Amino acid sequence: MATTTATSAAPEFPQMLGHPRPLWMLFMTEFWERFAFYGMRWALALYIVAQFYAGDSVGEAPASKLYGAYLALVYAAALFGGYVADRVIGYQRSILLGAVVMAVGLFMVMVPNEVVFKIGLATIIAGNGLFKPNISTMVGQLYAPGDARRDSGFTLFYMGINAGAFVAPLLTGWAAEHLFGGSPQMPAYKAVFIASGVGMLVSLVWFWIGRQQLRGIGRPAAGTESMLRVLYVALGVLASIPAIFFLLTIDAAQLQWLLSALFVALCVLILREGFADGAVARDKAIAMLIIFAFNVLFWMFFEQAGSSFNFLAQNIVNRDFGGWIFPVGWFQSVNSLAIITLAPVIAWIWVRMGRANPSIPRKFGLGIIFNGLAFLLLMFALSSLVSDAGKIPFWTLFMVYVIQSVGELCLSPIGLSMVTKLAPLRLVGFGMGGWFLSTAIGNNLSGIFAGHVSGEGGMTTASALEGYTFGFWVLIGAGALLFLIAPLINRLMHGVK
Repeated sequence: MATTTATSAAPEFPQMLGHPRPLWMLFMTEFWERFAFYGMRWALALYIVAQFYAGDSVGEAPASKLYGAYLALVYAAALFGGYVADRVIGYQRSILLGAVVMAVGLFMVMVPNEVVFKIGLATIIAGNGLFKPNISTMVGQLYAPGDARRDSGFTLFYMGINAGAFVAPLLTGWAAEHLFGGSPQMPAYKAVFIASGVGMLVSLVWFWIGRQQLRGIGRPAAGTESMLRVLYVALGVLASIPAIFFLLTIDAAQLQWLLSALFVALCVLILREGFADGAVARDKAIAMLIIFAFNVLFWMFFEQAGSSFNFLAQNIVNRDFGGWIFPVGWFQSVNSLAIITLAPVIAWIWVRMGRANPSIPRKFGLGIIFNGLAFLLLMFALSSLVSDAGKIPFWTLFMVYVIQSVGELCLSPIGLSMVTKLAPLRLVGFGMGGWFLSTAIGNNLSGIFAGHVSGEGGMTTASALEGYTFGFWVLIGAGALLFLIAPLINRLMHGVK
């Protein structure tokens, strides 16, 4: 099949606030898509326990595992979405089709039936696979090779992600407690899913109108413009939904084996392409895949936010402020608020450091270590700050999210930029899919880990302390190892910064 146009030199765009103007269109497209995604993400595990386990805490472990599997498949689907964009219909059409499919799934999950709920999740997964990797790839294509603004542009784009993620839990959390008969004791999750579906429709319309700014970036290559290709892809998406539904129903350990096999296959394909392009491309591909492995560990523990941290907040954190109870879902906005606040600071620090700017592997190492420090704070709280009522202070979980956010800023936006610099030129979209697949493996492991933290009967102080202590040691060890091997990875990267 023909490949979509590989942009070796970006078009000359009008500038806005020091960056190509289309960046801000993509920023807002991603804002609304992330509003939709995070608007319902915070509620998933809580909803599963409330709706399908009648609120019984024995549902915490299976809810965490389903949540982890859902997130894992969301990111794994990006692998195929990147391929479709690279080889079949182009980035723009992939994004538009993905947005339509996601919106349908978001409206489906509000049906209070477990089978329909899982089919809705499968539909969201299929649509997100077409949307997520391709809009990130297009950000990289706005900048010419060697443009020093690229990392800063990705960091600003990441702020768009987190602006949507900040607003979504606050608005949908309020809606769940005040609309359709909801209350703080029994939220109306239907309101959450409706608001998220509307957000996805806004993202779709925004990109449809604004894509003219892209000046051909993301369009299908010459000879591949036929709309029949889009129809074939749409039929393929529909056919994939039953398969994704099946994967949501199997044991999390079985899903882990499948994801690992996909990751090995991806490594082989990227290495084959790298070897075909010469020694430098080969080394860059190897460096990228090493970073992918560490990315798995980061997300395995970071992505407790929607599972075990939610149950920790619900059962063990003191949320009582003089009679007003801080909603569990609002903790999800702390991470996004910290990202929005700190992203310009971190971006400024990277630029200000100049030649002393840490290398990509050391930035990743810092991200993993900060993640570990968040777990250290939880260890301290659960061992030394537990009240007579069995609660830990509110500020501890709040600060866990802030500390993790610093780690995320060191790692995640740099990771998106890294793929556009290190992936073989003909497989940049596929490489972006690989980044999301490594995240998928981490997310599925996060569900398995969260299920262990909750145990068979629901989370306790003892089970949380045991699980989070394990998380601390794994993260600190991995971060230290990455710092030690950073010089080797830098040599493989051949000067990429």
